[in-house]
Amino acid sequence: MEKRVRFNEDHCKSCELCIGVCPKKIIRLRTELNRLGYHPAFVPDEDQEKCISCALCARMCPDAVIEVFRP
Repeated sequence: MEKRVRFNEDHCKSCELCIGVCPKKIIRLRTELNRLGYHPAFVPDEDQEKCISCALCARMCPDAVIEVFRP
């Protein structure tokens, strides 16, 4: 399965803005830290197909770490 939403986790600052705007509520924070010391956002592989590619998360992200693809 091809990913519909991808995060550049090394640059995520865990602001959680993407989590708040996701209409499907599929964005989570990793328990591991990224190179900046933050818990990066991600969408679990099993939830990728639930993504409707609305791109609200990408538009909300202040650091432009999210890419959204349409199936």
